[in-house]
Amino acid sequence: MKKLFILAIFLPFFVQLSLANKILIPMDLAQNDHLKSYGIVYWHLSTGNKVDWLLNYRAGSFLLEHNNDFIAECRIRGVSFEVISDSEAESIKQDLLSDKVNSDVVILEKAPKIGVYVTPGIQPWDDAVRMALEYAEIKYETLWDEEVINGKLAEIDWLHVHHEDFTGQYGKFWANYRNQPWYIQQVQINENMAGKLGYSKVSKMKLDVVLKMREFVANGKYMFGMCSATDTWDIALAAINTDICAEMMDGDPADPDANNKLDFTQTLVFENFKVNLNPYEYEYSDIDIPIDPYNLNPDGDFFTLFDFSAKWDPIPTMLTQNHSNVIRGFLGQTTGYKKDFIKKNVVIMGEKEGTNDTKYLLVNFGKGFLAWFGGHDPEDYQHFVGDPATDLNLHKNSPGYRLILNNVLFPAAKKKTLKT
Repeated sequence: MKKLFILAIFLPFFVQLSLANKILIPMDLAQNDHLKSYGIVYWHLSTGNKVDWLLNYRAGSFLLEHNNDFIAECRIRGVSFEVISDSEAESIKQDLLSDKVNSDVVILEKAPKIGVYVTPGIQPWDDAVRMALEYAEIKYETLWDEEVINGKLAEIDWLHVHHEDFTGQYGKFWANYRNQPWYIQQVQINENMAGKLGYSKVSKMKLDVVLKMREFVANGKYMFGMCSATDTWDIALAAINTDICAEMMDGDPADPDANNKLDFTQTLVFENFKVNLNPYEYEYSDIDIPIDPYNLNPDGDFFTLFDFSAKWDPIPTMLTQNHSNVIRGFLGQTTGYKKDFIKKNVVIMGEKEGTNDTKYLLVNFGKGFLAWFGGHDPEDYQHFVGDPATDLNLHKNSPGYRLILNNVLFPAAKKKTLKT
């Protein structure tokens, strides 16, 4: 009789467990660690499994087959999960596929191979994306000019560029930091590499690097950039037929008529801008949002994500999945982009409402895609040279860092979803 009583108590539990064949990774406020959630989805993909990305369902949650190893890994990494039945999962998917709701289901098929473009000697804590990748436990490899010039890009699927100056002006740090050991070292590293690869100037080497990256995107790959790497990338392309570097940067004066010789047919994102030829000014062009250092207001600085149609615009929808559509702003050498200089085919995914300021952009070029995100670190409002690293253990639910990791998973989507 006692055995029958115990069986009666636990039988419903065993029946429920036997029917629980799906795992849901919630991405709304029920999630304990949003950032590591991306990492564990990436890990699952890397083991040869598929994942359903539920666009606009509980802030972009993930659905996958029941797997004891995956559950154990979730517990180790502190990622919240829910076990649901096949019938519950099917009901959720059917609801999301209905024409009556702004949602969709995107199949993630294969973990993309991740590459980060970085100058030798630059540490991970000076790059928000490298910090996000390492916190989320997503593997990546680094590459720089020699690897790019020699065709290494063909071996990766997704490329990140961050605190880089593709114009060959060394970040325009000359006025304030030219006597600092780190600045002198970076100049020497760049000049040595240019010489090794047969270039007379660093700016000429960087231009070829950008051209290789543009080809990489055109061939069906994906790029994501932040901070100064974004606008200097297009500026280098626009200056393909002129010299915008002052004499202390490359040994000869800039062309005083450079702004009249910019070629905007070469650029992918920006047009009709003017470059700043003054080497003493810490600004590349008029693309960037101007910042008044004496009137900063971190508590009043926000940008808003656009609400896209999940079924008609799945790509920007994927890239804007979040548990908050209002994100705290943050500064960088390039903080944001003036709407006046953005090409008509560029999709604006985030902007400061009621202003000319945009923060988050997407463009399709050839068979691939490129996304730019203004600012240096989503959880460090005003990052200075030498500042301590951001501890992502304190920001594991950061909406700003989620935007970075959306981009990491984006290339894993089923190819027909990413059609151009």
